[in-house]
Amino acid sequence: MGFFERYLTLWVGLCIVAGIILGQLFSGVFESLGAATLAHVNLPVALLVWLMVIPMLLKIDFAALGEVGKHWRGIATTLGINWLVKPFSMALLAAIFIGHLFRPWLPADQINSYIAGLILLAAAPCTAMVFVWSNLVEGEPHFTLSQVALNDAIMVIAFAPIVALLLGISSITVPWSTLLLSVVLYIVVPVAIAQLWRRSLILRGGEDALARTLHRLAPLSLSALLLTLVLLFGLQGQEIVRQPTIIALLAVPIIIQVYFNAGLAYWLNRQLGVAWCVAGPSALIGASNFFELAVATAIVLFGFQSGAALATVVGVLVEVPVMLTVVSLVRRSRGWYERT
Repeated sequence: MGFFERYLTLWVGLCIVAGIILGQLFSGVFESLGAATLAHVNLPVALLVWLMVIPMLLKIDFAALGEVGKHWRGIATTLGINWLVKPFSMALLAAIFIGHLFRPWLPADQINSYIAGLILLAAAPCTAMVFVWSNLVEGEPHFTLSQVALNDAIMVIAFAPIVALLLGISSITVPWSTLLLSVVLYIVVPVAIAQLWRRSLILRGGEDALARTLHRLAPLSLSALLLTLVLLFGLQGQEIVRQPTIIALLAVPIIIQVYFNAGLAYWLNRQLGVAWCVAGPSALIGASNFFELAVATAIVLFGFQSGAALATVVGVLVEVPVMLTVVSLVRRSRGWYERT
């Protein structure tokens, strides 16, 4: 790993602090950036996601996608964690921490709303950001793309029933525009751009040209990741300063469920004899959340100023720094994982 990658944790910490400070100093600028949305999808964040994921998608050769079937154990593990474990484990953790342990320190009239927001956060697996996590653990890119596409297809069918079951609502209003636009912006468009670019590079200079381009683009992806952190924490800087205790308490069950689900997926993959290059992204996909959909659904169901909306926003703030620690743990444990 290069100097930049080796000290990524330090840069993440500095970007979080910088985001909060800049959010206070230039609140008008960040409010304008936060208002640049389409169907609850923030367009500046979407642009940064493109800069992160397109270099990683350049590695994918569609002709090799047929080989993904040999990783069926990893796919089955990830699907099980995403759809049979994560929403229900979050519901349990939210009930324990928000409903009981932290109740004295939280507004009584918002307790149920906070729990609902946490459930919404866990009910849909992440899409675009998992390409970043997979790349950082040297994950198998074809597996990652196939897993994301499969999760997106299942989400269209399963998200509403799972949320309705856990929230005790007979039916929910899914913000389909947010869901579909997110899939198009974060998956369809960058995949199309990357494949056209890849084909052009190979036609003009072969695999060497592709390798040189990937090497040049590597710093761009990490820089976009750090800028995303600055933007996210800048957008919520006022909220963090205004009610830090509530945000810290809401973050506890989110952090626990990330480590629990990532650890469970990682361990199950090892028990099933799955290759490390598949187990890494499998664990990360199993732990991360589709926060754009969660925020939009919370706003539609409970309102912009609700506790549910705040809980999903906390998920946005926690997602990147916590997932980077999971990335570090997966990389450091490779020797243990591959030990017979």
